[in-house]
Amino acid sequence: MQRKLLIPTLTPKQLNQIQAHIVKSPKPHTLNILLGSLTYSPTPQNAFPLYNLMLQNPYSHNQFTFTHALKACSSTHALQKALEIHAYVVKTGHSSDIFIQNSLIHLYIVENCIGSACRVFDSIRYPDVVSWTSIISGLCKCGFEEEAIVKFSSMDVKPNSVTLVSVLSACCNVKALNLGKAVHSYGLKNVSYERNLIFDNALLDFYVKRGSLAYARHLFVKMPERDVVTWTTLVGGFVQRGLSEDAVRVFEEMVQRGEVEPNEATIVSVLSACSLLCDLSLGHWVHSYVDKRHDLAVDGNLGNAVVNMYVKCGNMSMAVQVFNKLKCKDIVSWGTMISGMAMNSKAHYSFPLFSLMLVHGILPDDVAFIGLLSACSHAGMVDQGFMFFKAMIDVYGILPQMQHYACVVDMYGRAGMLKEAEDFIREMPLEADGPIWGALLNACNIHGNEEMFERISPSLHCVKDVSIGTFALLSNSYASSNRWVDANKVRDEMRSMGLKKIAGSSWIEISK
Repeated sequence: MQRKLLIPTLTPKQLNQIQAHIVKSPKPHTLNILLGSLTYSPTPQNAFPLYNLMLQNPYSHNQFTFTHALKACSSTHALQKALEIHAYVVKTGHSSDIFIQNSLIHLYIVENCIGSACRVFDSIRYPDVVSWTSIISGLCKCGFEEEAIVKFSSMDVKPNSVTLVSVLSACCNVKALNLGKAVHSYGLKNVSYERNLIFDNALLDFYVKRGSLAYARHLFVKMPERDVVTWTTLVGGFVQRGLSEDAVRVFEEMVQRGEVEPNEATIVSVLSACSLLCDLSLGHWVHSYVDKRHDLAVDGNLGNAVVNMYVKCGNMSMAVQVFNKLKCKDIVSWGTMISGMAMNSKAHYSFPLFSLMLVHGILPDDVAFIGLLSACSHAGMVDQGFMFFKAMIDVYGILPQMQHYACVVDMYGRAGMLKEAEDFIREMPLEADGPIWGALLNACNIHGNEEMFERISPSLHCVKDVSIGTFALLSNSYASSNRWVDANKVRDEMRSMGLKKIAGSSWIEISK
């Protein structure tokens, strides 16, 4: 989408002074210094009037004039002006200048015009490392990772560390683990003198995202320098892989060492780990740490993470306290509270929260409706729940996803309305998955409807995403009726699918 050119802020007096300067000293060297200072100033649009004046005199500009002007276009997203400059350099025979060509590649990448960037690159007779790096990083930025890797493979100049960072990003996105390792090896052997923190962080991010956390940890320990990005990458990587305890240990080490202070992203990640562990004392310690930091505010993403932590740990009084103090309550804030009330046996509070959200002008999204439907299910409010389900579709135009259908089935099932639940499943526009049939099967077991239990049990063998708990329920039900052959068949099927019931466990927190 083309953006409007920013209006220059130069006064008429300043423009006259610039024009007088051009008349007095039309040499491009002097004028380019002035043009460059305007380009890299907080108001780069002021470079355009000077550029236009310089073009009026054939002796007042050279190839560097165009690179400054194109940089100003990149900074102000002035695509139309950039096209005008591009046309002019082609017309005047400057289009083969490598500096101008590299500036054009950068400009088109900034504007997401990857096709134009590739055409400029292909027109360069002898691309230098800047040309190659720009087009490779641009292809990655625009989602063409495989093409970026192909470009890298065809490089005929030595890549630098910036090139390798872009290629590592591409390898990560297309899951090219072996190529990423080869890039790592190449970097160690050929550009070791260039190795810097950005390159090391890119390597760490690559191994974290590919799940090689043991090697990522080894690399982390060996890094000669680490910044907040380094620590945050490792903490976030452990959280994403479900290794919440490891994430907490790294965060504690980060705080104790004091090399750098955790930023908002680091703390959001460790709060997520606390939520997954349901570790209230640890989550409260992180919250207290944030309160002591004057440069951090419990608001926005960080505020939502704190609220979510208290919700997941079951401390709704603290969740409400933090929620009320948020200056900016977005749909995530409201949705977290609505869902939290439902999952913490306070479903009746979800409905006034939903109304209050609407009063504040926040439109619900699909996640908010999952929380609302879950609240109706826990509260046994079937009619109201189905009303919300219809309103989601008819009033807010939100297409139901599988989770919404599962909530409605669970709502009917909890209320003992098993026939309505089965009819609802049969009428779904989507093919019901394992969790939906599992919810109905569980309801049949709770309410003792053996006839329906027998009828729907075969459906589990031809749907996807059936949970291990549903299979265990089915097997145990057969066993309780002394149907050992059927129970063993289910167990055999579980083994053939590689499923194994994890033994239950519980824990308590002991104050130290």
